[in-house]
Amino acid sequence: MESICGERTTAMSRVFRIFALVSVIVSLNTVNSAEPEPPDTFTNSVGMEFQLIPAGEFMMGSAESAEELAEAFPHTPPTAFEDELPQHRVRITKPFYLGVTEVTQAQYRAVVNANLSQFEGGTRPVETVSWDEAVAFCEKLSANEGRVYRLPTEAEWEYACRAGTTTRYCFGDDPLPQDEDAETLDSESGNEKAEQAVENEECLGDYAWYEGNSEMTTHEVAQKKPNAWGLYDMYGNVWEWCGDWYGKEYYASSPEGDPAGPDIGGGRVTRGGSYSGAAWGCRSSLRSRTEPAVRLGHLGFRVVAVWPAEPLIPGDADPLSGGE
Repeated sequence: MESICGERTTAMSRVFRIFALVSVIVSLNTVNSAEPEPPDTFTNSVGMEFQLIPAGEFMMGSAESAEELAEAFPHTPPTAFEDELPQHRVRITKPFYLGVTEVTQAQYRAVVNANLSQFEGGTRPVETVSWDEAVAFCEKLSANEGRVYRLPTEAEWEYACRAGTTTRYCFGDDPLPQDEDAETLDSESGNEKAEQAVENEECLGDYAWYEGNSEMTTHEVAQKKPNAWGLYDMYGNVWEWCGDWYGKEYYASSPEGDPAGPDIGGGRVTRGGSYSGAAWGCRSSLRSRTEPAVRLGHLGFRVVAVWPAEPLIPGDADPLSGGE
């Protein structure tokens, strides 16, 4: 009996030792396979600075009706705003890096050895670049850097542009400075217009080069204020290509998680407005489109760097366009 008990005790001891060893191995593998914390920013080999954009959710599109927007911007018909509706909840499920600025001419030339921009200057945004050429830039940069770069999806772009805000612009709803009469009123008089003039200290011109201050030309990047997430020129300077096909009715059926646009559409999405555009065209929810082969002197792009920084595997389906 003692022999049998001893054998059982020895067997149980072996089981426990094996179980403990397996637990240690699993624990070590878990530690080794855990994703490292991404840095807040990084700069790549051609001097492009990137800001980490956290995962999260937001309300995409306009909170106002087309009629309300047309009343706020009286020279624009309601039909110009219809594709911003309905407003809908979107979840960005993974963090990503977005270029702090639009791609500059110097950065573009460093990667593809070309520059067709109309407004020359190394630190000005590259423009006169088609969607196809922007995607080719991402492909070449990915190959050079050993990690995936691509155009942002439209949802990623608006999420980053808003930077946690829900207003027409990242600084509020009113794009313009107050008129002179309002600015000269005493803010302590109780006059509502005077209070508005004092409270609305920021305006679109603080954040963007647009028709009201650009003198109809592009400007060096990062000369205006950034949004709350450290991104410059999300409004104005040049329109920015997104990866998605454009669909006017897409918002009505868009998935909640990481939408990447319809399978086909009428041109590629462009966002942000430009140096030649009006204030209403620089809002966070404003959508536009351009045929992918077209080059325009007010159209450029900024780039997403995918996190984790896994290298592009040849043959992978469409990691670059963001929605094809």
